[in-house]
Amino acid sequence: MTAALRAAGRSALAAPAHGIGGREDLPLPLGLTVTGAALAVVISFIALGLLWREQRLHGARAGRPLPAATRRVLDRPWTRRAVAAIGLLAFAWTLLALVFGRDDARNPAPWIGYVLLWVGLVPVSVLIGPLWRLANPIRTGHALVNRAMGLDPRDGIRPLPARLGWWPAAAGLLAFTWLELVAPDNATLPTLRWAMGLYCGTHLVAALVFGSTWFDRGDAFEAWSGLYGLVGPFGRRVDGTLVVRAPLVGLDALPPAPGLVATVAVMVGSTAYDGLSGSTAWVSFVQSHAWPRIVVGTLGLVTTVLVIALLFVGCTLAAGVVGGRPDRSLPAAFAPSLVPVALGYVVAHYYSLLVLEGQRALVRLSDPLGTGADWLGTAHLTPSSALVAPGIVANLQVAAIVLGHVGGVVLAHDRAVALFPEKGAVRGQLPLLALMVTLTCVGLLLLFWS
Repeated sequence: MTAALRAAGRSALAAPAHGIGGREDLPLPLGLTVTGAALAVVISFIALGLLWREQRLHGARAGRPLPAATRRVLDRPWTRRAVAAIGLLAFAWTLLALVFGRDDARNPAPWIGYVLLWVGLVPVSVLIGPLWRLANPIRTGHALVNRAMGLDPRDGIRPLPARLGWWPAAAGLLAFTWLELVAPDNATLPTLRWAMGLYCGTHLVAALVFGSTWFDRGDAFEAWSGLYGLVGPFGRRVDGTLVVRAPLVGLDALPPAPGLVATVAVMVGSTAYDGLSGSTAWVSFVQSHAWPRIVVGTLGLVTTVLVIALLFVGCTLAAGVVGGRPDRSLPAAFAPSLVPVALGYVVAHYYSLLVLEGQRALVRLSDPLGTGADWLGTAHLTPSSALVAPGIVANLQVAAIVLGHVGGVVLAHDRAVALFPEKGAVRGQLPLLALMVTLTCVGLLLLFWS
């Protein structure tokens, strides 16, 4: 997370805003924790191999329809317009702070972007669904302009090429995490203004060329929200019906597409790099070399993402060979299994930051211009650290890492029994199991050492 927010997290409260402290401060033993987590992943794999012999998720058709009255309300145009209006209001509030606010620690703009939007969007999407698609102010602005001109927002100058797939979202996610984790002065207003202008301009031009379908996979935040939304209990079946379903089932309906592997690799790798960049070993490495920090940080972030991507591609291709169905399309077919892993990393690394800095964001939101005003009546609130006691945070983080990888094993197993010959389905998952165990151990080590 940004240096400014990390500093803020260490100031007023003693509880950590990132990670679970140094190894010596943990209420959990390192060796037993890592060993137990790895065993939990292996045991889940064995249990699945014995009890789960055929595909069960069927995400495109799964789920129980919500009550008819609930579906009617949620599908009403005024409901969508209300969510879109809230998104526009939040965007206007952010611009007010960004353009006219003071460039100091009280300005809410960094907290809006790095905490409420980036981190806060994850639990909202998991619990409710891909809400950002409705609230996205750039999509809404594009639609309003087109309708005022009598045009269909879905129409562009040319169709969106299918080969683009998720690649724009992968690039956008990597760019935002670079801004968050590497860019200098990334919490200052000049940097945030430049980033906001580039973001809005890029997507408005792309939507003009390709139509509103661009946002589905071209907007990083819609991809971020949409993929995590597939983890949760609410979604739509292939026939468009709003349903409630078991967690993870929605990911089974995610079709393979170009750039999907890159996108989920960025989701996992960027959070892993955040943990790595906060470790003593990495800080010592950076300080021992004369390279510019921005160069080291950029190389570290890109390398981490590439390592995750290459390991995943290699393991999925190996799974095809071992399982009796070698196929170059397997990495994209198994890519959804990395989404719960990414979710586990986000919860583990950012839970305490969201709790503490989310409260500070509410305080700062009440005074966007930095004049001492209290427009929302929240300026007097004092952040509480009750939910970030070391024991609570440590246990939650370990559970998130383990459950995320177990969820990945479940999705990979269901996809394997659907794609591989019966005799090779379990055997073919061994490379992916090795990857999941490795990521589990690495994820926990990064938490202990950051």
